[in-house]
Amino acid sequence: MSMPSYPAGRPATPPAAPSPELLVARVRGHARRLVWSAVLLIAVAGATGYLYGGLPAPFEDWMLLAAAGAIVLVGSVVPFVVWLTRTYTITTRRVIAKRGLLARSHTELSHTRGYGIRLRRGVLQRLWGAGTLTLSDGVSAPLVLRNVPDARLVHEVLADQVEMSQIQAHRDSQGFSFGHQLPATQA
Repeated sequence: MSMPSYPAGRPATPPAAPSPELLVARVRGHARRLVWSAVLLIAVAGATGYLYGGLPAPFEDWMLLAAAGAIVLVGSVVPFVVWLTRTYTITTRRVIAKRGLLARSHTELSHTRGYGIRLRRGVLQRLWGAGTLTLSDGVSAPLVLRNVPDARLVHEVLADQVEMSQIQAHRDSQGFSFGHQLPATQA
C-alpha cells in the first residue's frame, strides 16, 4: 500500500475554530486609598457618640447628626463609590477600562494591535505591591490603569496576552488553503 500524495506537499489541516473571548482578570484600583475614608468614618462615629446629648445651648442634636452625615457622605461614601465603579478587565482579546456610576465611560484596547506597556511604581505603591500601568499603541490616547494591585503580575499577563494574540494573528494571516479535498487512495 502506498502513502497518498498531497498537492502542496503537506496534509491539509482542518480550519481553526475561532477561539472564544475568555476572562483573564478583573481588577479594581488598590483599596489602600480607602484607609483614610475608614479612619474618618470611625472618628466621626466616635465623636458623634461622644457629643450626642451634650452640646452647648445654641446647638441641637439634629445639627450634630446632619453634620456627621454630611462628613461621612463626602469623606467615606463618595470615595468608596468612586473606587467601586472603576474596573479594569483583561480578556484574551482586549483590555477594558470602565468607570462612572450614572454616565459610564468605556475604553478598550485590543491585544492584536499590539501596544507598549509601561509600569510606574511610587514608593507607597511599591510598599503595597501596586503600580500604574500605561498601555500605548501609538495611535490612540494611552490607556492608564491606575493603582493596579499586583502590578508586576498584571504586567506579565498583559505582555503574554499581546504575544499570544500576535502569534495567532500571524498564523491566521499565513493564508493556508483549508478547503481542498484529499485525493482518494488507490488500492
